[in-house]
Amino acid sequence: MAISSIVSLTRSYVFTSPSTSYSIFHFNHISRRLIAAASARTRRQHWSCKTMTSSSSSSLEKEVPAKQNKLTAPYGSWNSPITADVVSGASKRLGGTAVDSLGRLIWLESRPAEAGRGVLVKEPEKAGDEPVDITPKEFGVRTVAQEYGGGAFRVYGDTVIFSNYTDQRLYKQSLNPQDSPPQPLTPDYGGPLVSYADGVFDARFNRYVTVQEDRRENSLNPTTTIVAIEIGNKDIQEPEVLVGGNDFYAFPRLDSKGEKMAWIEWCHPHMPWDKSKLWVGYISENGEVYKRICVAGTDSMLVESPTEPKWSPSGELFFITDRKSGFWNIYKWIESENEVVAVYSLDAEFARPLWVFGMNSYEFIQSNEQKNLIACSYRQNGRSYLAILDDVQSSLSLLEIPFTDIDNLVLSKSYPNYAAEPNKFVKKVTLDEHKSKAVEFEIIWCSSPDSLKYKSYFSLPEIIEFPTDVPGQNAYAYFYPPTNSMYQGSQGEKPPLLLKSHGGPTDETRGMLNLSIQYWTSRGWAFVDVNYGGSTGYGREYRDRLLGRWGIVDVNDCCSCARFLVDSGKADGERLCITGGSAGGYTTLAALAFKETFKAGASLYGVADLSMLRAETHKFESHYIDNLVGSEKDYFERSPINFVDNFSCPIILFQGLDDKVVPPDQARKIYRALKEKGLPVALVEYEGEQHGFRKAENIKFTLEQQMVFFARLVGHFDVADKITPIKIDNFD
Repeated sequence: MAISSIVSLTRSYVFTSPSTSYSIFHFNHISRRLIAAASARTRRQHWSCKTMTSSSSSSLEKEVPAKQNKLTAPYGSWNSPITADVVSGASKRLGGTAVDSLGRLIWLESRPAEAGRGVLVKEPEKAGDEPVDITPKEFGVRTVAQEYGGGAFRVYGDTVIFSNYTDQRLYKQSLNPQDSPPQPLTPDYGGPLVSYADGVFDARFNRYVTVQEDRRENSLNPTTTIVAIEIGNKDIQEPEVLVGGNDFYAFPRLDSKGEKMAWIEWCHPHMPWDKSKLWVGYISENGEVYKRICVAGTDSMLVESPTEPKWSPSGELFFITDRKSGFWNIYKWIESENEVVAVYSLDAEFARPLWVFGMNSYEFIQSNEQKNLIACSYRQNGRSYLAILDDVQSSLSLLEIPFTDIDNLVLSKSYPNYAAEPNKFVKKVTLDEHKSKAVEFEIIWCSSPDSLKYKSYFSLPEIIEFPTDVPGQNAYAYFYPPTNSMYQGSQGEKPPLLLKSHGGPTDETRGMLNLSIQYWTSRGWAFVDVNYGGSTGYGREYRDRLLGRWGIVDVNDCCSCARFLVDSGKADGERLCITGGSAGGYTTLAALAFKETFKAGASLYGVADLSMLRAETHKFESHYIDNLVGSEKDYFERSPINFVDNFSCPIILFQGLDDKVVPPDQARKIYRALKEKGLPVALVEYEGEQHGFRKAENIKFTLEQQMVFFARLVGHFDVADKITPIKIDNFD
């Protein structure tokens, strides 16, 4: 239930150094410092963002003079150029990055205008030329392994292997689109019955080692294994199982000689962030795993969730785990002693929960000295940091960068040029020769080249810490005040507030430039994005607050946050609304069923019946809510569908009809019950949408209908946009 939105505008960056290696980092940009830096560097901006010029900034400034008197108008009624069309157009996403043998950037681009089709794109040879689509129009790069996918492609030299969305087969293709078309590597099972993710090349045996999810016998309980797929044979063969027998696998990673493989595995009822194991297998001359050692996760005295194993250039195994301190830190395995040692300890998170395959939080940087330099990112107190970790000295050196959110890293070992990594903005970051300072930044790619022209309308988030209903316990959120260079609120009026509850629920919202949030704030709404107890980014103790208490802790924290903002004078207590997707949709419905804080809500593919979810959801999360809820009595008492009489305010529901994580019956069931009760309610269903909306027209419609729904039923103002509202039952 991790996907809560796909319209956030995030940033990725290429990280380079004057030596023969470079890395790429994914950042999210929110600070005025970055906005100013980006504007100042427009003369160096690359081909995909060539429209983001200093002249565009100047024209905007002419349209909105700094000393212009603002118009006074009710909050929520302000006119804004950040339209739903702009937001849906900016929801193009990156699903991974790599570099080819010549050091050119390859990225996976998900395009809402093409119904979310995933396309591999290559950076052009010459600056100023257009990027080149690698993926033919009849293909789409995406895997549905564990429903959330990730790790859908891998580049090796001038070859890419990718998962094709429609049939879920693996294909091999040259990175030169003029060469032969993609060639299948895996059998045709008559439909998308077998999926692959998180693969790596095995040069020793000329094969592809990857996670396989096989749904041929049981779609609700597929078999997951680590398999090897022959690359060189013209005849397609059945994948060879290397590791199997457990419920889940991830991160198969080979050392440089192909003699050892590390991987992560876990089993029901645990999730990978609760309890997992790190194994190392030794590979025989015939390519089989003949010996295995459990490196982490078997000590009964340590509760840990190791993740992201990686072999250093010298053959040492590094990984991230949260043993002892409860924070995901970087560790190293001493093979000769079968001992695990911490590389550097910090009360910060160097990894994220394994919702999707292919995450990459640290990389080795080539060094002329006999030591491992590790480029890494970590989260601490709601902010991201980028650092260089010296394994020998056990020292951490922060890099001075104008970015407040960082995700994935990718390294190229060949050319001192550039590469990249997810999500919606790619920027090259150049290090000095000592790899201790970031000396230059350059935009390589962006999902919305025109986004900076709206900067005078941007609301910058404030990290807030607020008291919960548990004495001595606080929770966290990002508060965005209403902001518009043309308008100010009416005297004495407080703005309406939209509170967002993120998905997961084991996930984390981040302070970033998200145009879907700016859509609200630029129209005069206050917006708050809550990291309730159970969210990641704050250590295991904070994450474990939700165990056995889902529907209680998250609901109470959201309500406490809203009251905190009302008491602080930042929001109108009579115009509090709540929204959320997936698990956030459940929190929305539960808050409306069991509390009286909010006056209206919007649930996007949310959960109404916990027992139904447990019976119908996919394998990955089939036991997840057992740990989050508890007894059968708890399942009943925390399901909003069982307490329809408690609802007293309007609700709008949005649902994809192909959703296998939260099936459509959840929305339909609560819709019928609320309609029968006589409450204002509306249900919007989308053909062809799964868990999370990928089509531009649906992203746009969802945003606009939420806006006009809240305005009509709670806001007491007219929306400036020309939006035709859908029919609301028991209201129109």
